[in-house]
Amino acid sequence: MKDTMISTLIVNRYFKKLRSFLELDVAIVGAGPSGLTAAYELAKKGFKVAIFEEKNTPGGGIWGGGMMFNEIVLEKELEDFLNELGITYVIQENHVLVDSVHFASALLYRTTMVGATVFNNISVEDVAMQDGKVCGVVINWGPTMRLGLHVDPITVKASFVIDGTGHPANVASLLAKRGLIEMKMELPMNADEAEQFVVENTGEIFPGLMASGMAACAVHGGPRMGPIFGGMILSGKKIAQIIEEKLR
Repeated sequence: MKDTMISTLIVNRYFKKLRSFLELDVAIVGAGPSGLTAAYELAKKGFKVAIFEEKNTPGGGIWGGGMMFNEIVLEKELEDFLNELGITYVIQENHVLVDSVHFASALLYRTTMVGATVFNNISVEDVAMQDGKVCGVVINWGPTMRLGLHVDPITVKASFVIDGTGHPANVASLLAKRGLIEMKMELPMNADEAEQFVVENTGEIFPGLMASGMAACAVHGGPRMGPIFGGMILSGKKIAQIIEEKLR
């Protein structure tokens, strides 16, 4: 039957892909703007990178723009990055405006084209640790986690893990609950301060574990921001540079 043949193709291809990504240079949790940017920057330089996204649709908060007005704002200094990705934009009030669907689609396309792989519908329920260092992620099916089913996970080894889960900082929270790190409370909206705060506080929060984007803001207690994604992109680029230097 053709149906069986199609199912066989899907299953064989998927498990071949999954097997090849059980050992990574970098495991990124969350396919939002900072995670995708970090994946793009690292993968284009030859590092083995996978992103684990618990939702069906990667892209994080990009798609909805501001209150579902699908436009986002970036800093003008990111023009070169947008040009590199082939993204169309306009400049107003010394800021760059981009259609959010176009931006998310282009970022996802370019990231996967340079070799990063996105595993959607996969939740990271824990980290692996050895000799006091985070050395991988413990994954399970996203729907399984949401339903609260007690199904044992599997482990993916990685030299570094990036928490790019946004406001919840899901991976960092796992360590905070165990008293391994201290997390502060995210502050109310202040876009002026938040953009700079996110970039400045992007970095390693525990041996082997990095925080980027709004996860860095949540860990260090900075203000939140709205549909202004320049800080997310700059954070992703910075964390990629930090990890590259460590891996080299």
